[in-house]
Parts: sequence; structure tokens; C-alpha cells
Amino acid sequence: MSMPKIECTNIDKCCAAASLLQSIALEETAISHILNAEGEKLQKVISKPECSHGELIDVNKSVEDMVDKITALEIVLKSKLDLITPILNSCGKQPKPSC
Repeated sequence: MSMPKIECTNIDKCCAAASLLQSIALEETAISHILNAEGEKLQKVISKPECSHGELIDVNKSVEDMVDKITALEIVLKSKLDLITPILNSCGKQPKPSC
């Protein structure tokens, strides 16, 4: 899968805000994939027949660290969304065709 491209041919305030909204959506998609992978990691370790308590604790700590980092990123994304929401509201419900 190739990297998505966010393009504005006519850069104005509304188009820039729409591009930022698209970037937030793409980051949220990436976060969902990371969280899914962390869940699969836990399932794999838990299903191991010879899984020790130490292994469970190590994997749990790893997942906890990732979730903490994702939580911090979500706060940043929420701030980004809060900044662009008034701009998007002033642009109207429909994006401009030139965007």
C-alpha cells in the first residue's frame, strides 16, 4: 500500500483545515492498526503453553508503554482538531471543489 497523499491545488484557509483534518484521520487509522497489533501480541503470549509470569509481565509492560504513548498522541491530535474545528465550521459543511 502506498502512502496517501493530501493535496490542495488551491491553498486557502479552508483547504488547509481540510488537509489537517485528513491528516488527523490518517493518524487515527495508523493508531488503530498499532492498537490491534498490541492486542494480537498479548493474545499470542497468553496462548503460549509455556508462558511464564515474567514473560506476561514484560509483554504487559510493553503494551502499557505503547498505550501511554498513544494516549499522549491522542491528546495532541485532539488539540489539533480543536484548533481547526472553528475554521472548518466557518467554511461550511461542504468542502470547496478546488480543494
